[in-house]
Amino acid sequence: MKVALVGNQNSGKTMLFNLLTASHQKIGNWPGVTIEKKSGKIKGTDIELVDLPGIYSLSPYTVEEEIARKFVLEEKPDVVINIVDATSTERSLYLTTQLLELGTKIIVALNMTDLLEKKGLTINEEILSEELGVPVIKISALKNTGIKELKEEVLKKSEKENALIKIYHADIEEMIHEIQEYLQIESRFIAVKILENDRMYAKYQEQIIRKSREKIEGKYEMEIEEVIANARYDAIVQIKQKCLIKKETSTTFSERLDKLFLNKWIAFPIFILVMFLVYYLSVGVVGTFTVDFMSSLIETVSELTKAGLMKIGTSEWVVSLVVDGIIAGVGAILTFIPQLIILFLCISILETTGYMSRITFLLDRLFKRFGLSGETLIPFIVGLGCSVPAILSTRVIKDQKERELSIMLTPFIPCSAKLPIIALFTGYFFGARSGIVSASLYFFAILVILVSAFIIQKLFMIHHGTTFISELPEYKMPSARYVAKDVWDKTIEFIKRAGTIILLCSVAIWFLLSFSWRLEYGVVVEESILASIGNTLSWIFYPILGVYSWEATVSAVQGLIAKEQVISSMTIIAGLSEGTSIFAQGAFGFFTAHSAYAFMIFNLFSAPCFGAIGAMGREFGSTQKLLKAICFQTALAWILAALVYQFGTWIGGALL
Repeated sequence: MKVALVGNQNSGKTMLFNLLTASHQKIGNWPGVTIEKKSGKIKGTDIELVDLPGIYSLSPYTVEEEIARKFVLEEKPDVVINIVDATSTERSLYLTTQLLELGTKIIVALNMTDLLEKKGLTINEEILSEELGVPVIKISALKNTGIKELKEEVLKKSEKENALIKIYHADIEEMIHEIQEYLQIESRFIAVKILENDRMYAKYQEQIIRKSREKIEGKYEMEIEEVIANARYDAIVQIKQKCLIKKETSTTFSERLDKLFLNKWIAFPIFILVMFLVYYLSVGVVGTFTVDFMSSLIETVSELTKAGLMKIGTSEWVVSLVVDGIIAGVGAILTFIPQLIILFLCISILETTGYMSRITFLLDRLFKRFGLSGETLIPFIVGLGCSVPAILSTRVIKDQKERELSIMLTPFIPCSAKLPIIALFTGYFFGARSGIVSASLYFFAILVILVSAFIIQKLFMIHHGTTFISELPEYKMPSARYVAKDVWDKTIEFIKRAGTIILLCSVAIWFLLSFSWRLEYGVVVEESILASIGNTLSWIFYPILGVYSWEATVSAVQGLIAKEQVISSMTIIAGLSEGTSIFAQGAFGFFTAHSAYAFMIFNLFSAPCFGAIGAMGREFGSTQKLLKAICFQTALAWILAALVYQFGTWIGGALL
């Protein structure tokens, strides 16, 4: 027997999965994607439970929705447990109305009813069950209540099919039946999706279906997808009115907080303060206490390794490869692990408490003035962690032009890979002001995104941002277990990058620095392969740096492979050149405060790493569009960096 667990994000789905399976879990990836797949046996049974990704509908706008829909349609689970957030019933029940059309046994697990009762509301599960035509079990995944009853309901044999709840108008119902009969398909779900012009069923474009669709759209004066969505929401509102019981109560805790965090006058200052604190803690405070410690630790490891290799008679070039190449390159990135942990911790707390949704709501109003919708905020928020999943998440954006614009602008957000660059330069050149300077880069990125979007749309597009609908979740105390796991997973993923991409790049940099074009080992770095390449390109960075520096040039170019590699490359070059710290007199001793800020600007806005470029290419579906985006990003980065340096030089660095 196979059971699928389906629900919205942050509905308590993962917590319920853990309760039902206990330690009998298997974790991997769904075929073809890096999204985590979890399955396991329900405790005390042989029933397989599959935890599908958190989704809001079965329309294929995101990778997660494609995975969930493919599973329920092709794997045909015997039972679908639909976990519904009682505090967000309209949003949750939209998915439920789609699941009911599958013809599979559905069980609704009504979660977080205790939070709803704190708001003076309660849901009569018997009435809800009668309206939906499926069993409804009240549970609390947090308090471990109702789980026994839910398991018992799963084990019951289905006596009848799901009742067909009345959602659509008679003419739409008639059209659904006509499609089923015409195409000879039993699935009501597929018939509705064909009528909606779902891209997954594009092959069903018979003339009779197109005419039916046009007839509906003509009658209601709107697109068929909107007609059906409105019908679903109308049905949900009616169901909610019947089963929701209100009690007299005072203003809830979340409502009181929203009066502060969503206040017309102070909401944005609070947002600025919050993001400043995130960078102040991760770059400023933590950087002060951890960078020196981690650097000394890496140095100790380097010295011990060198001594050990020399003791066993290892050749000079192998010692140099291991110490000056691998340990120096990878160690340069691992130095910033404590700061990344704090950044991941802050972002995870903002997400789990519910404040991140408020940030989306706030910025939606601002973004609309520049022609973007709140949908574009989803990839921008995800981009704080990594640009690759952020670019993939642009699939939630329905308008194609807006989606392509978001794909191009999303890499501008300072991701975790750029944090080592920001931390190193701000910590050295700005000292106590490092937190303020690093936060300024984040807000500068938002400004560049808005201005770029406005200019591009005015010059090349006639487009208005699409409507963005999002239900604000209740404020919650963050789950220590969830936050710890989230931070752990992201940190391990970063370390894996250091152990693969950064390792390979460090070896390559060491080789290019240690050999001449004649493959002679031990040449001075100025005569190495890398130096000759850098000298050829160094004129490009002169307006940004004020000097011809092959070292900084090749380090910046390394950012195309992985942004972390910029620091790794600088560390290896400095070590083989002088054997001292990065900014000591020598390879990078020319940097000043304003050239350092300009260099950070270039690396922040230039074309992203190879992984993100690959994701952009897949999402654009066009090499021409990809090349245009890369050229735009790099040209803009160069112009902004040059302006920053020239302005900083003009005013003598007084503002820095």
